[in-house]
Amino acid sequence: MPKLKTNRAARKRYRMTASGKIKRTTSNRRHLLANKTKRQKKGARNPSAYADKTCEAIIRKLLPYDNK
Repeated sequence: MPKLKTNRAARKRYRMTASGKIKRTTSNRRHLLANKTKRQKKGARNPSAYADKTCEAIIRKLLPYDNK
């Protein structure tokens, strides 16, 4: 059986934790930061957001060698 290709876009956006959860970075931290409140920016600083359970099966298919 041939090797499966990892989707490179998904590889850059998602990371697998040791317990098997899929971690993603929070949004709204790239540009237009002057219009956002301190609370919005501080809340988006922490990259420990997790992917939705509805998307998890699709992401696991895109990252075949990251499954724990």
